[in-house]
Order: sequence, then structure tokens, then C-alpha cells
Amino acid sequence: MSQMGRSIPRLEARSKVTGRAEYVHNMRVPGMLTAKIFRSTVAHGRILSIDAEEARGMEGVYAVVTGEDVRKIIPNPYFGPAFHDQPILALDKVRYVGEAVAAVLASDPHIAEAAVQTISAEYEELEPVFDEVEATLPNSPIVHDELKPAGTFADLKHLAGRKNTNIALDYQLRRGDVDKAFAAAVHVFEHEFRTQHVLHVPLESHASLAIPGEGTLTLHTSSQTPSFVRMEIARLLGWPENRVHVKVPFLGGGYGAKVYVKVEPLAVALALIVRRPVKVALTMEEQFYTITKHPVTFRIKSGVDKDGRITARKCDVYWNGGAYADIGPRVAQKTGFTAPGPYDIDNVSIDSYEVYTNRPPAGALRGFGVPQLVWAYESHTDLIARELGLDPVEYRRKNILRDGRPHATGTIMKDAGIDAVLDRIAERMNWSVAIDRGTGRIKRGRGIGIGFKASISPTTSGAIVNVSADGSVVIFTNTIDMGQGSDTAMAQLAAEVLNIDAEKVKVVHGDTDAAPYDMGTLGSRSTFHMGNAVKLAAEDARDKLVALAAEVGLPAGTNYDVQELFRKRYGMRAGNIVGVGSYVPSYTPPDPKTGQSANVTPFWMVGGAGAEVEVDTETGHVRVTKLVNVADGGKIINPKIARTQISGGAIMQLGFTLTERMEFDGGQVTNASFADYKIPGFRDVPPMESELIAANQENGPFGAKGIGESATFGVSPAIANAIHDAVGVRLTSLPIKAEAVLRALRAAQGNPLAEDEE
Repeated sequence: MSQMGRSIPRLEARSKVTGRAEYVHNMRVPGMLTAKIFRSTVAHGRILSIDAEEARGMEGVYAVVTGEDVRKIIPNPYFGPAFHDQPILALDKVRYVGEAVAAVLASDPHIAEAAVQTISAEYEELEPVFDEVEATLPNSPIVHDELKPAGTFADLKHLAGRKNTNIALDYQLRRGDVDKAFAAAVHVFEHEFRTQHVLHVPLESHASLAIPGEGTLTLHTSSQTPSFVRMEIARLLGWPENRVHVKVPFLGGGYGAKVYVKVEPLAVALALIVRRPVKVALTMEEQFYTITKHPVTFRIKSGVDKDGRITARKCDVYWNGGAYADIGPRVAQKTGFTAPGPYDIDNVSIDSYEVYTNRPPAGALRGFGVPQLVWAYESHTDLIARELGLDPVEYRRKNILRDGRPHATGTIMKDAGIDAVLDRIAERMNWSVAIDRGTGRIKRGRGIGIGFKASISPTTSGAIVNVSADGSVVIFTNTIDMGQGSDTAMAQLAAEVLNIDAEKVKVVHGDTDAAPYDMGTLGSRSTFHMGNAVKLAAEDARDKLVALAAEVGLPAGTNYDVQELFRKRYGMRAGNIVGVGSYVPSYTPPDPKTGQSANVTPFWMVGGAGAEVEVDTETGHVRVTKLVNVADGGKIINPKIARTQISGGAIMQLGFTLTERMEFDGGQVTNASFADYKIPGFRDVPPMESELIAANQENGPFGAKGIGESATFGVSPAIANAIHDAVGVRLTSLPIKAEAVLRALRAAQGNPLAEDEE
């Protein structure tokens, strides 16, 4: 029986539903101290003094640690995947409200928390900058005096030493002659769209437990990237990597919040200072000060010929990266080349800017910036179609980028079912049949949106497949299962190669002493990259079994019993076969001046959505009555898990579209709780249809590829386009709350609400 296409339950399901699954938050070890964090109350300022005397004198407090204490054991205590710009605890300056300034250590977390409340700090306040466009202007306050690329990514090294700028990265893509094409265009359309600060909201917040040993360190952490954590901690300490052991149990969600390093450096520094185990476990509120999703200002301009073909597109994208770069420069770069959208456009000019501000840091969040782009370019596409009097679906078909045609980077599109996804959404939406437009105060409309994303490159994954003498199999990887079902997918891939049931395969993940390097569980790369590595490792093990069979005299091609094979070789049930696999896809770095590359990504993720809505014209309330999600997932390994991924991604983006927004007052987050920050609940989920089109990713493991982000792409523009279709108003900023819709309706009627008259 083929293991591909089996909807087997997730391997870890029983341990989770019975409460036996282990999470860092639940871990306790002898002598463990808990750290609580004192945070900045100003958005930008020089630290003049920190008064922690009362905290140090409290009964039960073991120690209070500041940035200067950290610097005594780690002389250069700055970390980050793209830039080494973030101090473990603030040094000299603070750059956003909520930045970690000091830490209190105690055996009892409640004592540590009470002690934090007694600490005070004095600052020389500096002028902050919060807006991503304003931060690029001359004479704007400067967040960092100098850019300090980490060296992890070769394509960022040229930024070293740049001073007096808030632009952490400026990515350019140039194709054809945009100016000439605009001059010749029959129509030119230009719009600006914006998105908001939102949060990942994994139900398990960040947690790390650092345990110092004799010249070694063990770190249990809620991370999506254990290999990188080990590398970064070893670099900070000046240690060889084999002295740092990183272990990751199950994750209660991640969505990009737990990639690279977050609280791990602080846990490690504190543990080494006090020479005892230290746990740093954030509260839900503290997640709002740790990592967020980039707000974006997207300016897009398109030239169209007499036949409705897009002949030119210019995009300026400003990414609000917050106070520290995290992985933001890579977001600005890797999404920048998809900013033109999934369309065949000969003349393209893209400028994508990663910008420092005095907001909480922004980084990777499900889609790695692409949902922000799709929101803009698919809203823009609908506006063009409507202005030209063309059906939005037919207009997209006229301009869609098809397999065999070059993308704006020059890379030939391959195995990207953009047209197939578009056609299937239209079918599921019954687009050819007019809808009931509604009567009275309730108006109805429908919309559509599609997008695509390039997989991250360059990147590496390694895997080990161990076949025991009884025929059972163990896979070792550093891909982290955080609910997406990667352990189950890896088991099915290995089982397919070894011709056994996937239920006979065990997966060991998240242990840097046991499993080989993996770049990280991010960017929907695991099924493709780690899947290929596991497939190669399983094939290596299979080939070794075949060789062992030949060694003991069994005829080639025999479907032999593994237990019997080992007994023949060793005289007893003993020994094992170890297969290893490493996968590194080919990649051609883009030209730094033009962004052109013949091979910019190993595969494309494609997804889209269709939405039907009802709009109450008296209140502005929007109800999504139908949401269709379609994605190209290549050959599907586990259909049930895959469909869950699609629906989950769409629901997440639904929240970012309609309700979620971090509110700020002078840099302070004012709604840092589930009481005030509204994620979708069960009652908010509309009737949904999710589908994966039949496709094949030629270079994927048995034709498979990742899908975890694909359903996020089209949701926001589909809903905005449906609202426009229903009531004729265009919302250009997210989220689309009832108040925003009502204001737009009243403004269109010439009767604006009072605040709009000012």
C-alpha cells in the first residue's frame, strides 16, 4: 500500500490530547530559577540609571541582572539572524516600549514578578519615529547609528558600516524599461495600501530553560530553528557548537514567532551568571513586545494597454521592521521580487525597504510578508478591472503568469499552478452565475484574490534514517512539529521508500546532539527540503539493506524479511542500518543591481481565495457568508492534514483582515491581552471550502511541496474586493472593521462622520 495520499492521524495526536506531550513551560529541574523582566517605558531614550536596590533586598530574590552584568561574561552581547543589533538586555539605549532592561531571578516566579515592580529606570528621552515612511525621510530620528550585518546571509554583507540611516535594506528589482512602458500606456493606475501591526498569537508563548554544565550548556527551548539557536548561542559565547546542546519538545504553535533566536540568549546569559538552571517563560502580554508582523505601506502603479494587458508595474514597499532587524531584511528582499504579483509583466520596477522604527521588532509571520503584498496588488488589480469595465476573473486570466514564462526576476515559472488555482476558485464560487445583491440595508458582493510565494533560498536540510534489526525505523531530523503534521509527513515519506506502514516509523525531532543540521521550520520549506532529505536518507538505508542482502547471499530484488536479514548477517537480532541524506537545492543569487536570477527559488507556493459577504449599510458590519480557499500543494502526502493546514491559514488571515490590530499610544501597546486583541473564535469562522488542486512538483519528494502559507495569500483582498462589489467603497487599510466600512460609506454619500470632517 502506498503511503502517499494516506490520511493517517498525526503521530503525536494521542500524547497531546491526553496531556502527556511535553512543553518547555511545564519543565522543572532541581535548583531552577525563574526570570521575570523589567521593561522600558519609553520608546527611545538613553539609559541614565537603573535603580534595583529594593528588588535586590527582597526576600526570595536571588539576583537582579542588567545589561552591564551580561557584558561582563559576554563582551559583545548582541544577537540576531540578519543583523547583530539586539542586546540581550538593553545597553546604553532603549529603542521601543517593552524592551528588556533588567531581569529578576527567584525560585518563586511570583516573588520575581513582585520584585520587577519595584525597579525603576531614568532615561534621557529621545525623539522617536513610528511610521515606516517617515523613518526614511531626511532628518528623521535615527534608531541605530550603524548597520551591523550578522554575516549569516551573504547577500546582506554589503550593508556593513552604513551609518545615519533607518533603511536596513533596500532591495531593487528591474526588468525592461518601465518609464518607456508607462509613457506608451493607454491607462495608468496608482494606489496606496497599508497594513497594521499584528501578532502571531501562538497559544504557547516563548519559553527557554538553560542548564549550565561543566563547560557545556543544555538549552530546552520553544524554537522552530534549533540548529540556528545552537549556532547563535555558540557564537555569542565563543564556544564550539558541540558544547551547546539544544532540545525542542513540542511547540504549541509558532507561525514564525519562534524562528531564529528570541529569549534564548537571555536564558543562557542568566544561567551562566548565576551558575544555576534558569527559565525565561513569557506571558501572553510579553509576546506583544517580542516579535510582531510587519506593517507595510505599499505604493503600486500599473500601466495598461488598449487590450487590458498590464505593460508596466512600479512598486515601492516600506516595511516597518521595528527597533531590531530580526529577519526583516530577508522579508523585504525575498518578498520584494513577488511584489508585481502573479502576472506576466514585461516592465517592472520594485523598491523594497526594510525600515527601523521605535516599534516592537517585526519578523517572519506565516507568509513571510507575502500576504501584505497580495492584499495590495490584488486590491489594485480589482480596481483596474472595474475601472476598465472588465470582469475581475477574466481580467486576471488575461494577465496571469503561466508555466514556461519568465517571472519578473527572469526565473522561468515551473510547476506553479496559478491559472489552475484561479480557475478552480471561480468554479467553486460559481462565478459565471450572478449572485443575489440583497435588498434594504443588507447588500451582498463577492471577490477573489490570488498570490504566490517563492520558497526561501539558499537552504540546507539533513536527515538520518535508522533501521533497527526488528525492522522498525527511526527518523532523526531538526524539523519541528508545531502542529502542522511534519513528523507524520516525514514518516510517510520514509515508509514509502522502505515499503512499510508509516505507523511503524518513529520521528525524533528537535535535538541538536542527535539530529543533523536543518536551516529551520519556516517558509513552508519542511515538506520540500526536509522531505527530500528524508527521502534520500531512506533511499540510502534501503540501498544498504540491499547490499546487506547480497552479502548474506539473498538474491537481488527479493522482498526479504528485515529481521531474518539481520539474523543471517549477525547470528542474532542485532545491529542496525543507518541511512543519511542531505538536500541543498540549486540557487543563483540575484544580481544586486537588477534582482535578476535564472534560478531564484526551488519551488513556488500558490494559493487564492474567493469570498462572499453581506454588508450592513447602516452599521458597516461585514459578515463573510462564504470563504473558498484553493492551493497548489503538489502531490499531497496526507490529505486530511493538508486540508487542515489550508483552513487554518485562511482563518488566521481572516483575523488579520477583519479584527486584529495592535493599538499604540506613544509607542505603548494598549491592547496586549486576549480581552482587547481579538483573534477569531469559533463563532467568527464563516462557512469554508478548502481544496488542493491535483498537481506535481517535479523536484519535490514524490511530487510534494509545502502548503502551510498558501491559504493566507488571497483572503484579505478577496474580502475587500467583495465589500467593494457589494457597496461600492474601497478600503485601503487593514483591518476592515465595521467603523472603517461605515466611515467609507458615509464619506461616499457626502455625509461623513464627525471625526472625518476635522
